[in-house]
Amino acid sequence: MTGLGDVDSSIPNVARMYDYYLGGYHNFAVDREAAEKILAIFPDTPAAARTNRRFLQRAVRHLAEAGVRQFLDIGTGLPTQGNVHEMTDGKVVYVDNDPVAVAQARSLVDGLDRVSVACADLREPEALLADPAVAGHLDFSQPVAILMVSILHFVPDEAHPGDLIARLRDATAPGSHLVVSHLTLDGVPAAPAAAGQQVYRQSSAPIVPRSKAAIADLFAGYDLLDPGLVWLGDWRPDNGDEQVSHGYGGVGVRAIRS
Repeated sequence: MTGLGDVDSSIPNVARMYDYYLGGYHNFAVDREAAEKILAIFPDTPAAARTNRRFLQRAVRHLAEAGVRQFLDIGTGLPTQGNVHEMTDGKVVYVDNDPVAVAQARSLVDGLDRVSVACADLREPEALLADPAVAGHLDFSQPVAILMVSILHFVPDEAHPGDLIARLRDATAPGSHLVVSHLTLDGVPAAPAAAGQQVYRQSSAPIVPRSKAAIADLFAGYDLLDPGLVWLGDWRPDNGDEQVSHGYGGVGVRAIRS
């Protein structure tokens, strides 16, 4: 496993901040300090993080029940409860560009032959797909569910997130799926929105909230499953699930025409 000496603890890391929101322990003082600044602006952030996590779990469970047997989870982040491989008995590949997250994911799934872990970057989709941990584990002639949960709002517009998704989409078979959750500031007053973004500008990855319409555009080439692109807590909720949503979520199936 990567040692602490290899970790940059001088600036807040967005994955470690998220871990703190979820009550985890994979974080440093600098992460907690930044996260507390966010909590001072948006006190319901931990509940929203749990809502986001439950959306992922419901989406994976739904796809597994529908017969999907392969999952490519891009932007895995740090290990927490209710991971993708715990929601399905199909093949899973976890992908992250953070060596610490990758090392901890590998430790988590050690001995599970149906789970693989790759250190790769969404911004280089061809290299990601060619990574032996991906290409050697998944059969792209068969449907694959690509999971992009809480990652795309860290991809700036100049990196063309829609094009990155399209390049991954085109590598999959018709009937493949895309799962997205994405932060929005729709309905948030300007002052707290600006203050929250300023905190993340000092972190490892500035945040790029998008409107519902802009997020919907990311599903080009996919047909959205019911109930469409909705607040995360509203996507096929289970009884007792929290309804605090800071973003939208949806699941699309790759159209045969794309």
